[in-house]
Amino acid sequence: MKLNLKRPLAFFDLETTGTNIGIDRIVEISVIKLLPDGNEEVQTWRINPGMPIPLESSLVHGIYDEHVENEPAFKALGIAIAEFIGESDLAGYNSNKFDIPMLMEEFLRAGVLFNLENRHFVDVQNIFHQMEQRTLKAAYQFYCNKQIINAHSAEADTRATMEVLLAQIAKYEGAEFEDKKGNRSKPIVNDIGALHKFTNLNSPVDFAGRMVYNEQGEELFNFGKHKGKRVEDVFNMEPSYYSWMMQGDFPLYTKRKLEEIYSRWNAKRIAERQPKSAQPKPADSQAKPEQSKAIGNTQKTAVQRPAENQPKKEFHKPDSRNDQQKQPFKKDEPAKPVNEDMLKMLSDKFKKG
Repeated sequence: MKLNLKRPLAFFDLETTGTNIGIDRIVEISVIKLLPDGNEEVQTWRINPGMPIPLESSLVHGIYDEHVENEPAFKALGIAIAEFIGESDLAGYNSNKFDIPMLMEEFLRAGVLFNLENRHFVDVQNIFHQMEQRTLKAAYQFYCNKQIINAHSAEADTRATMEVLLAQIAKYEGAEFEDKKGNRSKPIVNDIGALHKFTNLNSPVDFAGRMVYNEQGEELFNFGKHKGKRVEDVFNMEPSYYSWMMQGDFPLYTKRKLEEIYSRWNAKRIAERQPKSAQPKPADSQAKPEQSKAIGNTQKTAVQRPAENQPKKEFHKPDSRNDQQKQPFKKDEPAKPVNEDMLKMLSDKFKKG
């Protein structure tokens, strides 16, 4: 089938470092420009984003840092990309919410003029979602070929949901599914564990999906300015983010899971700091501070207050012969026996001249 075109229609897709339009960057852009005469022009550019590509993103699109380290930055390619697209209308899958805003962000950052006025935008995902509605009523009609009687009453909706699951198992059993990485499997089987795994592909930490697990089982924020970042990394660089969320209008279960992560992170931080603050003690000072203080006080008391059964000693310095004569003899030194040398010294001392 040939599209009825009045001017070129540029189908394009972006591979990026992540999904945050204000922070993340393009690593690859491919454009297929369909011309009114039925011909097409194709152009693909690899781009150095000027920032590391997170592993989670590389696992999806297969582009790693080494693949773009020698590629030009978007600023060097922006004019060529804008000229190739020209005045074409734009088309893509989820392009209105992601690809077009991301591309415009890069153009504006690089100072490249690219006017969106008077263009048509065709988002293929929107056609899919609007024509194949994702409501219980639509699912009941599609899988069971029935209309819900008393729709929106709790029991009728519950029974319809149960019948839809049974019909899905019957319809898709043995059907092949391909995930974003190209892995193929047959996930719809009559097994609750397998169905749990397939219906929780995003691996949410909390049921609201504010946090999700990556492939290593680490928690990532799934919203806001820190989307795609590890929760513990955010606590390291912005600890107040925890308080902001705990005081904010978030579901209680989200706060509960966040508190669990914060407690684990805080305990880890304290454990890491403890060895640095602990100083090695000498072998002879292993007593606790209270014990050391008590020992010190006891020693000090022993010096200042001699025991009652010990003789008191005079510590003043004698300054005269009388003082020397008044000094008490030391009881712990026994008298020496008199010998001839001592008698001779006494005789010489008192001999008259």
